[in-house]
Amino acid sequence: MIDELEHVILVDPDDQPLGTERKIEAHVEGKLHRAFSVLIHDGNGRMLLQQRAPEKYHSGGLWTNACCGHPRPGEATIDAARRRLIEEMGIDCPLVPLHALTYRADVGNGLIEHEVVHLFVGHWHGAVAADPSEVSDYAWKALNETRVEARDQPERFTAWFRVYLDRQDTDWFAA
Repeated sequence: MIDELEHVILVDPDDQPLGTERKIEAHVEGKLHRAFSVLIHDGNGRMLLQQRAPEKYHSGGLWTNACCGHPRPGEATIDAARRRLIEEMGIDCPLVPLHALTYRADVGNGLIEHEVVHLFVGHWHGAVAADPSEVSDYAWKALNETRVEARDQPERFTAWFRVYLDRQDTDWFAA
């Protein structure tokens, strides 16, 4: 399920905007575009994971970070991250920018994620109200436990989340 009219922001390797493209076309052609991912922790060493709904246009049923997405043209990346966190997980909390990284991955269904992704971290210890059209399940897990699971069973996790888990320089619990 993808909105055929939704657009992403195409960028150069330095994350400078080049224009916009329909989201589906950018993913079919593997064009570099701006994205974000939100990492949420509970203050007790656990992070919030979501299992993507099986109906998602790619990576359905896989485990990943709290939420991710693309800023709309004209929308600040941090505002988009907060919007999607509310939409997907029913959480509204302050987010702290960590850093950006670039990755490229075949995500199935003839689609390629090629993104400059901005990572944000937030702290939450309240209720989660996940949207069932976006999320089929969620769990709070220790970072090291998640890293071990992703290493031993990579097919259960999204390509981008495995990239984040492999990085040792990310302060997952900065907020």
